[in-house]
Amino acid sequence: MPSDAHHTIEAVFRIESPKLIAGLARITRDVGVAEELAQDALVTALELWPRTGIPDRPGAWLMQAAKHRAIDFVRRGRLLERKHEQLGHELRIPVDPADAIVEALDDELGDDLLRLMFTSCHPILSPEARVALTLRLVGGLTTEEIARALLVPVQTIQQRIVRAKKQLAEAHVPFEVPRGDALVPRLASVLEVIYLVFNEGYTATTGEDWVRPELCEDALRLGRVLAGLAPGVGEIHGLVALMELQASRLRARLGPNGEPILLFDQDRARWDRLLIRRGLESLARAQAIGGVYTVQAAIAACHARAGKPGDTDWPAIAALYDQLARVAPSPIVELNRAVAVGMARGPAAGLAIADRLADVLGAYYLLPSVRADLLAKLGRTAEARAELARAAELTGNARERQLLLDRATKL
Repeated sequence: MPSDAHHTIEAVFRIESPKLIAGLARITRDVGVAEELAQDALVTALELWPRTGIPDRPGAWLMQAAKHRAIDFVRRGRLLERKHEQLGHELRIPVDPADAIVEALDDELGDDLLRLMFTSCHPILSPEARVALTLRLVGGLTTEEIARALLVPVQTIQQRIVRAKKQLAEAHVPFEVPRGDALVPRLASVLEVIYLVFNEGYTATTGEDWVRPELCEDALRLGRVLAGLAPGVGEIHGLVALMELQASRLRARLGPNGEPILLFDQDRARWDRLLIRRGLESLARAQAIGGVYTVQAAIAACHARAGKPGDTDWPAIAALYDQLARVAPSPIVELNRAVAVGMARGPAAGLAIADRLADVLGAYYLLPSVRADLLAKLGRTAEARAELARAAELTGNARERQLLLDRATKL
């Protein structure tokens, strides 16, 4: 049936669209134009495939159609004048722009995907715009899917993506992987976006669901693509290791009715051993080079290796957080360090660290949540209940709010 064919076509396009857009963007130097040309190829497939059947190599078919769209675009004159001289200069020979596009799109697309990722995560864009644009262009998600995943209106996502494309075009952002001194801050931006997507899936900031596994899967896929394209960069492997190790707990983080289950209460038999093994392998690659994400992955590995909560090496985790606080100090790192120190050196030591964060994290729900746990261990139950009530007021997630209120009731 045509509807079945349409679903198949859309599924194929989701997989292939990043490569199509990446190849086209290298030629057009405009991600907006590249996405339009890729969409034209999709429209052609939607028109033909229900009648002719799905090709044996649908990705190659779409790429060929994209080439024709690009050639038509050039020959209609919308791109010819501004690209003819540039393409001729780059190739060092007189060249017909249409022929150049065909040749360029036949090249290996791995570098193009890397360029697309760096362009989508350019620092001139806001973090929210980077996330939306990356999920759209590199993740292959529709605008509606992004809006649903991030719990914001579709129109808001549409506006973010349109503005982001316009900003990139107006700033003439080069479609390239930065080199030399420019690489580190740009790479940091790419990794930040991927981890933002993962964290929103791992613990949703708002809404009725505590976790959104599909966002974790999208982030993991982006991280693995990046690791495959730049295998010599340790920080990428560190981030992939961190995400794999944390994602291994997803099945155990929810009860039968979607209620949150905290780390100490999880059935560790439900942890994904394959993801743990993959995470530890990625960590081994990353540790040869080091990096901030690598330290965080090493912390996650301490949990992954513990068969039961009592086996957790808290002194090692506290030492790793001490290291993380030196190389990447932040209030959130300090809050996590307070938990680790509380477990390794006693609740009073952890509370002393948490209390120093009141000025900077006063509106962050996890600060009173952490303080409540430490206060309860010190026997200060009334104070702990008050902190849990405050945490429940501050969180935007309904499941988390109920969890905090339940903890207060149990005290």
